[in-house]
Formats: sequence, structure tokens, C-alpha cells
Amino acid sequence: QVQLVESGGGSVEAGGSLRLSCAASGRTVSSYSMAWFRQAPGKEREFVASVSLNYGSTYYTNSVRGRFTISGDNAENTVYLQMNSLKPDDTAVYYCAARRGVSAMSVRAYEFWGQGTQVTVSS
Repeated sequence: QVQLVESGGGSVEAGGSLRLSCAASGRTVSSYSMAWFRQAPGKEREFVASVSLNYGSTYYTNSVRGRFTISGDNAENTVYLQMNSLKPDDTAVYYCAARRGVSAMSVRAYEFWGQGTQVTVSS
């Protein structure tokens, strides 16, 4: 089993930045793919970004590409999401997820989930 704990959420004004962290425990996740998803009120959970910790490859949804950066620290068993130029549309609960193998963009593909951290961007 892998336990995931997110941190770093908060409230910022549009144009601001936040850095989310996802600390994994229970197993070393260096061979896993890790992802961030988000869910706004009344909407489905959606893919934001993912990283294959084995190969370093990253993927982003179009709406965050160029503003968000996902990275992993295998030594710390932690994944980060640096979010810059935040917009009110980025307001959501952000979830960290992990799966064995290659990255995926589907919620169903991920086996392990964190509890989520709230990000609120005001205009």
C-alpha cells in the first residue's frame, strides 16, 4: 500500500503562485507514475499533470501547460506541483495519485489517492 499526503494548498490572488507537495509513504515510488488531479464544486475530477518517476516524462492538461510544473524527488519520495500565474478557474481541491507503471490521465487508472488540499484563487 502507498499512503499519500498533500500539503501546500491555500488562498491566493489571481496571478499568484503556490507549490503543492505530495509525500508518499509505505513504499518507494521511484517506479510509479504520480499525478495531480483537481475537482471543483459540482464538477468531475479532472487530470492536471503527471510524471513518470522512472523516466522523468511529464504530461499536462492544456489549460495548465506553461503555468504548472510537476516534478518528483525520488530520494524524498515526494512529488511537487508548482503552480504559477494562477487563475480563478484553477480553484479546486487538488488530489495526488499514484499508480504502478506508465503515466495515465484517467481517474480510474490510479490506485492510490491522497485526501486532497484546497486551492482557492480570487480575482
